[in-house]
Amino acid sequence: MLTSSSILVTGGTGSFAHTFVPMTLAKYNPKRLVIYSRDEMKQWEMAKLYGQDERVRFFIGDVRDKDRIARALNGIDYVVHAAATKIVPTAEYNPFECVKTNVLGAMNLIDAAIDAKVKRVVALSTDKASSPVNLYGATKLTSDKLFIAGNSYAGGHDVRFAVVRYGNVMGSRGSVIPYFLSLAGKGSLPLTDERMTRFMITLEQGVELVWHAFEDMVGGEIYVKKIPSMKLPDIARAADPEASHEIVGIRPGEKLHEQMIGIEDAAYTYEYPGHYKILPAIYNWSSDPFRINGGQKVLPDFTYSSDNNREWMCIETLRSWIETNREKIGKL
Repeated sequence: MLTSSSILVTGGTGSFAHTFVPMTLAKYNPKRLVIYSRDEMKQWEMAKLYGQDERVRFFIGDVRDKDRIARALNGIDYVVHAAATKIVPTAEYNPFECVKTNVLGAMNLIDAAIDAKVKRVVALSTDKASSPVNLYGATKLTSDKLFIAGNSYAGGHDVRFAVVRYGNVMGSRGSVIPYFLSLAGKGSLPLTDERMTRFMITLEQGVELVWHAFEDMVGGEIYVKKIPSMKLPDIARAADPEASHEIVGIRPGEKLHEQMIGIEDAAYTYEYPGHYKILPAIYNWSSDPFRINGGQKVLPDFTYSSDNNREWMCIETLRSWIETNREKIGKL
């Protein structure tokens, strides 16, 4: 599907795009892959990675600017929407800015994608959009709803919108693993709460889920990958087995456990070998056999959260992953 196509990635200099771009170039050989972001320095640094590769293009712009993104979408077939204000405390203390990017930016992209006759759009979401307790999660839930409804809002235009939702990305910029590694060897690591658990997904797994969404989507689905959980103290032990732990308390807007599917969504959720799919509650789309596509409906009381997960990652597995990926941890 993506072979010889034109693809645009918003938030194109972020952690996800740094993995999506080389993997997609290698697997699908697209005609054009456009990096859309507002940070010229990050674009300049990223451009050096691709030399004279004419498939990779760079476009300075902000999802808040509807005219600019409309221009960027000219001739584009597929879009991955990765742009977001996503650091939880930052969103709590800068709520207007968070809403402008995560909500108004989503609206701009939906409108522009319809007008540009884009074929398919996959928006990246977060566990925090499920039963949100912080502003970031609330804006991403709103964004998810906008993309789902975009499938009917498009009217007669043949464009499809879907969402991919996943939790803590291992080793990404600003995440807990590079933070713990930066303090390794200093004797103590700060933990918010010893009971805290987190989902663990690699960027490569996130990319593969986006590819699957492009292939599978009818429109309005939320894809959730099955991934393991870890307890926060075990993550700390993998980063520095000798360090003591200092409990510092949960940050504003932070959850004790990550949740990707709440009980309210159980009535619309189907299970597959490697993922779950939440179907839209609107227009009876949740009973559409083409959207269900062979899935098994989950139980009425089903939830998918990092503390009730059936799969857990052990300390040794994470430590091995850290050693293998140490050079790129925290840099993407």
